[in-house]
Amino acid sequence: MIKCVILDDELLAISYLKLLCEQIDNVEVVKAFNDPKIFLNEIDSLDCNLCILDIEMPGMTGLQVAEIISGSKKIIFTTAYKEYAAEAFDLNVVDYVRKPIKKERLIQAFEKAKELVENAPKKTFIEWNTNIGKTVIFTEQISYIKTSEIDSRDKDIILSDGTTIVLKNLNFKNLLEMLPAKDFAQVNKKEIIALSSIKVFSTNEIITTIPTEDHTFLKLQIGDAYKNSLMELFGK
Repeated sequence: MIKCVILDDELLAISYLKLLCEQIDNVEVVKAFNDPKIFLNEIDSLDCNLCILDIEMPGMTGLQVAEIISGSKKIIFTTAYKEYAAEAFDLNVVDYVRKPIKKERLIQAFEKAKELVENAPKKTFIEWNTNIGKTVIFTEQISYIKTSEIDSRDKDIILSDGTTIVLKNLNFKNLLEMLPAKDFAQVNKKEIIALSSIKVFSTNEIITTIPTEDHTFLKLQIGDAYKNSLMELFGK
């Protein structure tokens, strides 16, 4: 299933695109926006795997929006102008569809997106904006992840050598999609643990291999909503 979000500054264009999408099997329009800033404020909280972006918009172009979200979302560009094609494909987008959009052409774009979504290999690294700029972090170096105490939209990643890196404006759902599922588990609403960092596992608590300032080891409380998935992960 392709779950898409539409961004276009023209309301008529949004209505037409939604109408086309509704006629295509296995495609759901989750939400539509006509303002790039509102789109960027909400996109991380939406359950979607594809964004359809108009390129020519006042204030902020679709190309600029794509540079921000391309690490976590597949993108189809729509535009009436052919001169943006080279820039669009430099951003590694799924497709570039010229306006006026035809249903058959949109189906082709969705087929490409579906193949990429279903067959996307899990990266052994994640790439995101952090407190030290856009950063590549190899997942095998990650020991523990928690919601930042300074800003709940950010996530603190603790590496195996004790280094902390702050992922900016990223929710757990999208973060987990970027991580290898076999190597990480969400413990509660605010914490994710690398399985390699688990020392002892019980019904309510995980004792990790991560040292604390008082010379003990970090303990994590397992939230009720996550117990079953953790048990399944360990074959219990």
